[in-house]
Amino acid sequence: MTARRTATRTASRTAGRKATAIALAGLAPLALTVLTASPAAAHGSMSDPVSRVSACYAEGPESPKSAACKAAVQASGAQAFYDWNAVRDGNAGGQSKTKIPDGKLCSGGDDKYKGLDLPRADWPSSAMRAGSHTFHYKATAPHKGSFELYLTKDGYNPTKPLKWSDLEAKPFVKVTDPTLTNGEYVFDGKVPQRSGRHLIYSIWQRSDSPEAFYTCSDVVFGKDSGGRAGAGSAATPAPAASAPTDAQIAAGADKSSMDMSRHGHDAGAPHTEAAPSDGAAQGRGAHSGGTHPDGAARPADGTRLAETGGDGSTAPVAIGGATVLAAGAAVLFGTARRKAARGRN
Repeated sequence: MTARRTATRTASRTAGRKATAIALAGLAPLALTVLTASPAAAHGSMSDPVSRVSACYAEGPESPKSAACKAAVQASGAQAFYDWNAVRDGNAGGQSKTKIPDGKLCSGGDDKYKGLDLPRADWPSSAMRAGSHTFHYKATAPHKGSFELYLTKDGYNPTKPLKWSDLEAKPFVKVTDPTLTNGEYVFDGKVPQRSGRHLIYSIWQRSDSPEAFYTCSDVVFGKDSGGRAGAGSAATPAPAASAPTDAQIAAGADKSSMDMSRHGHDAGAPHTEAAPSDGAAQGRGAHSGGTHPDGAARPADGTRLAETGGDGSTAPVAIGGATVLAAGAAVLFGTARRKAARGRN
């Protein structure tokens, strides 16, 4: 009898251990998903001078008005323009000039936005003049970081694919952690002398993440700034560019791959998103081919950038996820032990 009872206890313990091991193995993928969450990501685009993607979004992704935006939507699809604030490289790490190939500067090297790289002289443009200018950058999710603005060289030809060599080697504006006013970064710069049609290229490199954002803003200097292509290209009509209004942004929020309802456009509004990925998903919650969290709130005073890097958003998710996993493991372990105890009785 004693031998039989001992054998039963041993079998029960073995079964309990196996059940616990199986349960924990099932939790492992969830643990990896939670504990490897990527840093929060930012969103935005140049609003003065207006970026190509913003101008086409303002025209309407389903029925753009200008020939250039029609061609861009045909090349990229309307979804790219509903995601107007997500032209980015999540792993740029300050190496944008080596990571983005010639001819793909305006898309940030992301094929999703390839329509923005179309070489044309009739992109909607902003009038520009040399000298002091106040730049505006719409920020739907603010973060610490720096902005660099580059201007095309004399002789720039907009009918050819944009190359890094078409831009001046050094930025004419570089600013770190600019002021946030009414949902826009605002900073001043001195624009070099030019004439005719040119392009201003911006790189917004976050300091709390390797992520960087890119914009191409078509500008026209001098007498031709009223809507002609200007020097260096054919005199092609170029409609004036308009930035999307808050009403237009709100109207397209339900079609954006980001959850724009949680990206308030006024300082102080909180914003969060789903778990991150740089995969190829294009559905709800995808961000330039993936999804990502943004669990930090905007600055309460609306004047400075929010500090929302990996340390600020990933750690709470990981800790919370670990707590849930530990609790689940405890329950499963307890269940296994109770089964083992019943087997001993």
